Amino acid sequence: MAEERIQSIGLHNELQRSYLEYAMSVIVGRALPDVRDGLKPVQRRILYAMHELGLTPRYSYRKSARIVGDVLGKYHPHGDQAVYDALVRLAQDFTSRYPLLDGHGNFGSVDDDPPAAMRYTEIRLALIASDGLLDEINQNTVDFIPNFDGSQEEPIVLPAQLPFLLLNGCSGIAVGMTTSIPPHNLGEVVDALIAMVRKPKLSDEVLLDFIPGPDFPTGGEIFIGKGVKDTYLHGRGIIKMGGVAHIEELQSAKYRNRRCAVVITELPYQLSKASWIEKLADQINDDKITGITDIRDESDRDGMRLVIELGRSTEPKEILNILQRRTSLQTNFSAIILALVNGQPVQLSLRKLLEHFLSYREVTVIRRTQNTLEHVDKRLEVVEGLIKALCDLPRVISIIQSLKNIDNTQLNLQAHLNLTSIQADAILNMPLRRLTNFEKNTLLQESTLLRQERRDLYLLLRERESLLKSITNELKSLKKRFATPRRTVLRDENIYPNNYLTTKVEQQQVVEDPLLNSQLLISQDGQVRISTIQSIKKLRLEDSVEIGHHPSPLQLLLTVNSCPNLLAFSSTGRVGLLRWEMVREQPHSIANFLPHSLREGQVIQIVPLPSYTKPNLSLGLLSSDGHFKRLPLEVFRDLSGRATTVFKLKQGVNLLRVIACLENQELILASSMGRLLRFKLQKGILPLVKRTAKGTLLLKLLPGESIAGATCIEDQSSLILATAKGQIKRLSCSSLKVTERGHLGQIGLPFRKKGDTLVDLQSTSSGIVSGQLSSGRSFRLRISDYDIESTLGFGQQMQLARGERIKRLIPLIRNSNSK
Repeated sequence: MAEERIQSIGLHNELQRSYLEYAMSVIVGRALPDVRDGLKPVQRRILYAMHELGLTPRYSYRKSARIVGDVLGKYHPHGDQAVYDALVRLAQDFTSRYPLLDGHGNFGSVDDDPPAAMRYTEIRLALIASDGLLDEINQNTVDFIPNFDGSQEEPIVLPAQLPFLLLNGCSGIAVGMTTSIPPHNLGEVVDALIAMVRKPKLSDEVLLDFIPGPDFPTGGEIFIGKGVKDTYLHGRGIIKMGGVAHIEELQSAKYRNRRCAVVITELPYQLSKASWIEKLADQINDDKITGITDIRDESDRDGMRLVIELGRSTEPKEILNILQRRTSLQTNFSAIILALVNGQPVQLSLRKLLEHFLSYREVTVIRRTQNTLEHVDKRLEVVEGLIKALCDLPRVISIIQSLKNIDNTQLNLQAHLNLTSIQADAILNMPLRRLTNFEKNTLLQESTLLRQERRDLYLLLRERESLLKSITNELKSLKKRFATPRRTVLRDENIYPNNYLTTKVEQQQVVEDPLLNSQLLISQDGQVRISTIQSIKKLRLEDSVEIGHHPSPLQLLLTVNSCPNLLAFSSTGRVGLLRWEMVREQPHSIANFLPHSLREGQVIQIVPLPSYTKPNLSLGLLSSDGHFKRLPLEVFRDLSGRATTVFKLKQGVNLLRVIACLENQELILASSMGRLLRFKLQKGILPLVKRTAKGTLLLKLLPGESIAGATCIEDQSSLILATAKGQIKRLSCSSLKVTERGHLGQIGLPFRKKGDTLVDLQSTSSGIVSGQLSSGRSFRLRISDYDIESTLGFGQQMQLARGERIKRLIPLIRNSNSK
């Protein structure tokens, strides 16, 4: 019986080692592409197997099953379906900008139709793969390694002449990392490469002029802005993309009988047409989108055409904007440029990717040149030997006739004519028909050409300038052969801040006469919509509501015909205009109507900006660390489509609240421990400052303390205060003393329960205040139901569910016409 060999090892050590080996195997061996040829291992093996089978564009197609079998048996011992799926993607012209395979048969469609089985489809190499990826494979340009069983050899990487990682993009999910690279236009990429060869220290701005954005095979539009810039400069970003649509008139008649349709000719990249139609139909059936009477797919071999027929009274531009906001007609591409560099996953900027490719291309051209030089030297050696033989032909014949042993003949030729063994062997193998003066002249001409070629090759190896010139000429040749016009239209995100409407005129046209007397509603959960006055009355906003699962509380209610500009403030200290003109009856997220650059932080507050200049009116900004500053309204009147920073905050500090302030009003500031401070808003105490000012520290926080909130008050007004554990109190402002900066303040609300904290305070001027709980439930308070108390009062206790907490109070802001 064999002796048992059991070795005790730590489980955590074995798991760590095994998992690391598995992770690296997936990262290097399956999921991520190589920066040099832009291919994953399975894609590389498919292309090399087809090259070995001779399936070039000049020959007929071969069954896909044959290729899959060769790849599995020789190079890739995994599932056959996985190999076939990879093969199919290489042949799909709606997936790859420049397909590397030429398919014959059903290889799927943009409708997400599955491809036919591998026994039915046929395949061969596309011209760009044959000439741009595999043309130099037999010229010792790359290294080969044994396959999985050592019976074959396969290339480590293919000698790509173009950066296919950029041209076709790539997507893959590895262990703990993912890559998602969009495709690009060949002509633009080649121009950028040539510019970098000529000027290696090309600025990022100029480089982005050469490659302004991705070029998707399905066309569509992309909005050039921060997302594209982040992708190219840092290797990661969100690229806004959309489909292409226009409005057609179906029936020429008077305005009342006019019928129109929204016609979509291009969808965003990797969006299934059939799935998009199905989801749109579901929204129509659920009455989430109204005004659409029919959806027809009229797509054919000439291109896509989706006809969305509208009702007679439906405004086409309104429906188009709804489609862009509520469906995937506009969506995002999350770009992550992650690839293998020297076997390690690296996130790359556009510049780094191109530099890595150019470095690799230099290496392959040098190796190709060295290989060609070796062949030229060998051929030149043979040619010079044959010329020597033809110049002294009688002597050669005499030597051959005088010796009986062929080995001695070769040695004698070498000795008498000063030949190498290779030259002597070539002379002995030369047919008699070549012993003519014509052959001698041909060899002399060939010798001259070979010597010139050798000089050129040596020049490439000695002078890098000549090498780079050769690379540039080859890139120009490839561009001339394979470049195609850009398919994806580029839009400037700054000109189209919300991407849906193009001009202010169009935005104003959306607000039609029937809606002029309606109300604009913005709720606490970030939903915005327009509603009629009759619908508003049904909400009974003046009544108190007990705790329950109610719709999200309203924070803004304004009449459309007198609605001012709305300022949206984010937690990062930035502000931008809310384009409310595009809002309709269906609720949408306010993010759809904000500048793209404002979406980095959470929108904390929407503030109406009066269209007139109100004397002494300013906006106060309060940060979470207790800093406060007042800005004049003029700072906010010239906002364009971009967001701008109005409060520069330290790391970890957020903008907490924005307060409308009048000169000589009073500011009440509260902390989580119940401390309240009362300040006079005067130029000498809290003056107006510039946008770049840091702000004044009003309250130095104690350990464990935080800012609860702040509000502006009149002399005889009151405040409503709320604690996390449900204590509600209406406090008389006159009971608070006016203090100076740095004062400790006074306790405005004694807590009933141990561990309670003050979470918010609001002015009572609106008459109604809503509250939001940690469970998602909400309530609404009528201020008049609470008695005014002094600082010593405890207020009323609200009954909360176990573990439930009050998060914030939400006052309702409205203009006079909304009451």
